[in-house]
Amino acid sequence: MKIRQLFTIEKNPRKGLYPLEWVVLVYMALTLLLVLFCTTKVQNPDAMVWGRVRIAALAVGMWVVYRLVPCRLTQFLRVLFQMLLLGWWYGDTYNLNTLFANQDHIVASWDQAIFGFQPALRFAEVYPQAWISEILEIAYACYFPVIIMVCVFYFFARYKEFERCCFIVMASFFTYYIIFDLFPVTGPMYYFHAIGLDKAAHGVFPCLGDYFRTHTEMMAPPGYHDGIGYALLQTIHEGERPTGAFPSSHVGITVVCLMLAIHSRNKTLSLIVLSLVILICFATVYTRAHYAIDSMMGLVSGLLFYFLWMGVSRKYKL
Repeated sequence: MKIRQLFTIEKNPRKGLYPLEWVVLVYMALTLLLVLFCTTKVQNPDAMVWGRVRIAALAVGMWVVYRLVPCRLTQFLRVLFQMLLLGWWYGDTYNLNTLFANQDHIVASWDQAIFGFQPALRFAEVYPQAWISEILEIAYACYFPVIIMVCVFYFFARYKEFERCCFIVMASFFTYYIIFDLFPVTGPMYYFHAIGLDKAAHGVFPCLGDYFRTHTEMMAPPGYHDGIGYALLQTIHEGERPTGAFPSSHVGITVVCLMLAIHSRNKTLSLIVLSLVILICFATVYTRAHYAIDSMMGLVSGLLFYFLWMGVSRKYKL
């Protein structure tokens, strides 16, 4: 794509919403209904409602900008705006999933049944080497860069499928968010901190009910504390709340990106993303952000969501 093409006015600009904007709108409507029905139980319901109103207003503003100057640049900014809000929507799942009882005791017991121990505890203990810690923690931090890399590649090298690529990524994200809203699992870094490492090591997993409605403390990440990876991990976790561990969207979304990279038939992009997917699968467990079963189900769900939303995009010719 040449630079001037970014500013070339489109002859037949789209009048309506993009498919990915419809995904956001549907999720917004569904969660708004949940907030309204559970107003007395939701923490800060007014902030949640007005947050959605502001996002809708800003989305309309981006649509107006595109209609005034319909070109590839304003289209990209319109898509970028929605993708930058993914972090906000992720944090919002905490306000919704605390309406339901915590399920970490179930997921932790699955790991115990499969492995006979807790991989999230053992992994860093068996491999405390600084170089392993650095590689895995940096890989964990590459989550959003992978998404950006794939989407930007499609924008510049596969423009005709850029909209489809972003739709598949966004639809997959919000499918995970629905699961996070309804099936609250915080992950080892929160749950093990709450019950104590001794209980976790001995396979004792008490049900905590609504404990995380009022407790958001997490354990410090393992690994080489003086490394770049550890600093990145601390930055990522700053301000984070206990939500969204099962299945691992870190793994699932990077798998979706891998399938999109393969679909693009670009070998270099595919190999880079494949390498990061493998590392992220291990990194999610090593950093104690996820149980091993979270990572495994992330692989499975990532493939399922890719084929599901790719099928939808083809059926409706998105």
